[in-house]
Amino acid sequence: MDFLQISVVLLFAILLAIPMAKYLKTVYSLETTRQDRMFGWIEHGIFKIAGVKSSDMNWKQYAQALLLSNLVMFIISYIIIRFQGLLPGNPSEIANMDPLLAFNTAASFLTNTNLQHYSGETGLSYLSQMVVIIFLMFTTPATGLSLCIAFFRGLTGQRSLGNFYVDLIRSIIRVLLPLSILVSLILVSQGVPQTLDSTAVVTTLEGATQNIARGPVAALESIKHIGTNGGGFFGANSAHPYENPNGFTNVLEILSMFLIPAALPLTFGYMAKSRKQGWILFSAMGLMLLAFLCVNYFSEQNGNPQLEVLGLSQESGSMEGKEVRFGIAQSALFTTVTTAATTGTVNNMHDTLTPIGSITPLAMMMLNCVFGGDGVGTVNILMYSILAVFIAGLMVGRTPEFLGKKIEGMEMKLIAIVILLHPLIILVPSALALTTQMGTEAISNPGFHGISQVIYEFTSSAANNGSGFEGLADNTPFWNISTGLVMLFGRYFSMIALIAVAGSLLAKKRVPETMGTFKTDNPTFLVILLSTVLIIGALTFFPVIALGPIAEWLTFR
Repeated sequence: MDFLQISVVLLFAILLAIPMAKYLKTVYSLETTRQDRMFGWIEHGIFKIAGVKSSDMNWKQYAQALLLSNLVMFIISYIIIRFQGLLPGNPSEIANMDPLLAFNTAASFLTNTNLQHYSGETGLSYLSQMVVIIFLMFTTPATGLSLCIAFFRGLTGQRSLGNFYVDLIRSIIRVLLPLSILVSLILVSQGVPQTLDSTAVVTTLEGATQNIARGPVAALESIKHIGTNGGGFFGANSAHPYENPNGFTNVLEILSMFLIPAALPLTFGYMAKSRKQGWILFSAMGLMLLAFLCVNYFSEQNGNPQLEVLGLSQESGSMEGKEVRFGIAQSALFTTVTTAATTGTVNNMHDTLTPIGSITPLAMMMLNCVFGGDGVGTVNILMYSILAVFIAGLMVGRTPEFLGKKIEGMEMKLIAIVILLHPLIILVPSALALTTQMGTEAISNPGFHGISQVIYEFTSSAANNGSGFEGLADNTPFWNISTGLVMLFGRYFSMIALIAVAGSLLAKKRVPETMGTFKTDNPTFLVILLSTVLIIGALTFFPVIALGPIAEWLTFR
């Protein structure tokens, strides 16, 4: 039964991804489409009010617009959450947020990470939840989608990279907003709260008084998953019954966070006028997802031998930290998809995963190209595709080409920077945290598991995922500053480098295909691409995986 329900959910994801891919192609078309008659008047009104010109941009202008708009959003968001106690829309009278925690929170939601060093229902006012958190949950995935589409245009030889502001507004108006409204209505029908009333005070059957937090939960939950944002209105995240009431909503949330990331590689195939190319990218990511899903599922299903020694039955698998209503199958699938899509929402406690089971979310974030978030993951797999073509070209003595564009020194230097930056901003801060009292004092479980907690926190930050081994006491100055900086570096340095690659490739003339052209739309390239991703990932991160999860697993034997 477990295999059946997992298979059905994944099949639905694929079936939904195909029409979504076609829709995304028309959304970001540089030509006039039928969608313009439906949405154009709204977008032109926004452009007029904002004073935005819709003319094409080069890569420097595109990057400048992206960085400037995000900087403004960061400043405004920081001010609101820093002084939320003085602002309206705070019926529960939540206090101002600490300066360093406010910095971490603003950086987190600005970068589409949504790492939370606070508990959602007690840390933010309704105003902050709506004006800052939900607002950024729309604009940050829209930023990622805009970058992704600009990268597609550069690789496929479109007339230009487009205009950042046009792509940003189209992402929100034509994609994220309609989907989030639909999902919100479904969630409300299943019992997810959507209200501006203050915390409910009730009397329990025992006669005690209980405070029940509520608020605009459905609106946040919908865009949280559609936008691969993560975080949660409540500290328990999607394990909380108000965020995720039943099995149906659990599947809905899985499909929501998987929809756009699964569609984007196919969208690239349509834009490149090569459906095979899109399916090769989809297959590469899909095979990695299935492999890591199996690792997590079978590890959790086999149970925890340490708990068995204590006399706790493991017949149903390792249910520590999991919801009985979801079980092993839906917990494993949720864990795999949320870290593959870099959503970061959780329906079980990752800190209680078995050591081998915890490798799955860690590896997904370390590779950061197994579907990934809205846009970024597909860009990363394309980056690895270019690297694979370059390596193959060196092996046969030819100048490497990808989709008719020569891959030369500038592109490879920029891609090398992106590849090296990701492990650098994970491993260096982790080493610092593990060798200083400021870092180690937050570890709740010293030893090999403590190493996993630290590595997970910085990996989640660098991959803009946001999930965590919540056994880490991370609301301290050290962790708020360090993870805040890692989130910003992980987001914007790579974005600038990749948009520069897109601009460089767009300026190149297409090379005619010859008998010696290396094909990138066949199974041979699929094997080379998978080998490139796994070898680089294994060589880079295997030592820390060995020090954390693998070493902990060996102590169970």
